[in-house]
Amino acid sequence: MGSRFQVVEQGPPIEVFQINKLFIEDTFKNKVNLSVGAYRDETGKPWVLPVVQKMEKQMAADDTLLHEYLPVLGLEQFTKVSVSMLLGEDSPAIADGRAFGVQTLSGTGGLRVGSEFLNKHLKYTTFYYSNPTWENHHLVFVNSGFTQPRTYRYWDAKNRAIDFAGMLEDLKNAPENSVIILHACAHNPTGIDPTQEQWEKIADVMEERKLFPFFDSAYQGFASGDLDRDAWAVRYFVKRGFELVCAQSYAKNFGLYNERVGNLALVVADAALVPALRSQLTWIVRGSYSNPPAHGARVVANVLADSKLFDEWRDHIKFMSSRVIQMREALRAELIKLGTPGNWDHIVKQIGLFSYTGLTPRQAEYLIQQHHIYLLRSGRINICGLNPGNVAYVAAAIHDAITKFPENDDTRAKL
Repeated sequence: MGSRFQVVEQGPPIEVFQINKLFIEDTFKNKVNLSVGAYRDETGKPWVLPVVQKMEKQMAADDTLLHEYLPVLGLEQFTKVSVSMLLGEDSPAIADGRAFGVQTLSGTGGLRVGSEFLNKHLKYTTFYYSNPTWENHHLVFVNSGFTQPRTYRYWDAKNRAIDFAGMLEDLKNAPENSVIILHACAHNPTGIDPTQEQWEKIADVMEERKLFPFFDSAYQGFASGDLDRDAWAVRYFVKRGFELVCAQSYAKNFGLYNERVGNLALVVADAALVPALRSQLTWIVRGSYSNPPAHGARVVANVLADSKLFDEWRDHIKFMSSRVIQMREALRAELIKLGTPGNWDHIVKQIGLFSYTGLTPRQAEYLIQQHHIYLLRSGRINICGLNPGNVAYVAAAIHDAITKFPENDDTRAKL
């Protein structure tokens, strides 16, 4: 008897995890991993934030902590401090009771709950994401019921900057009630963010066209080391009177990658609408994972609620972001020293974990095969994978790849 499962075809691998697996299996002594978006210290090792370790020890010693279910919408203390961190303690939206949060399974869970809610209850079917964007945006929204995926221009490969005119033109042509996915800060994968003036123009177009902002905030505090600066765009849209949602993740800024600590912040025009929204969000969560995990949410809530620990955590994110900035400068300096063809200023102008280097798929392939340097085909690298011990090696390899396989307009156009 044959199997009914014969109809199931082999799915494509997830590139970033496949490349990470190849890296782990590689026995070459000087191999370098620039693929997965996770922080690494100056020796290339994962870093558990000291404030997280401290809090976990405190929690382990607390006999009153139980493993009972959390409410469906999560730990209230956690969602409160999350919304406050995003919008600012003095936010009028919080004071008016128009802003609230739902604990989710990290940023991805926030995107899923938010998109499912918008599709089911507001009947939105069209969403826009930047070209390029984090590859999971498309998958999550389509799986949530959105049927019209579209892109807006973002990366100008020739100038290695934002194609701002193209972006605005695409938003101007978007149908009313389209959901626009916006990266709150540290755009993934390009590392290039709009300026404050550009954000104002984006808001103008979105207001005029009646488009709905869905922010993805995966790097608040991690991008620049400044929580307020990294939340500027979201706060500006709220100040302008937009209703919006924002998926927040604590994977990067707390180093809690595997704890899936996330929050979906919602800002609406009238506090009277909140109970109905919360009730329907409860059913969306109930039908997918029923309720969220407590451990990571408690860590975050306890740290953010204690002013001394909060300051300690802020020092950690400043430390991480400044190490990333130093490595950007070091890589650019090495490439210039080698006389590597091209202009490398974009590496230091970009922000956050990633740099969209401008390397072609052929050059990226060569770096993996020839030099054991693992990166995505798009040329995106995780700057945290660089450290004082390997940055010269990486620069020399990039120089070699570019010299052997000079980029031409055709390969660049495919990026």
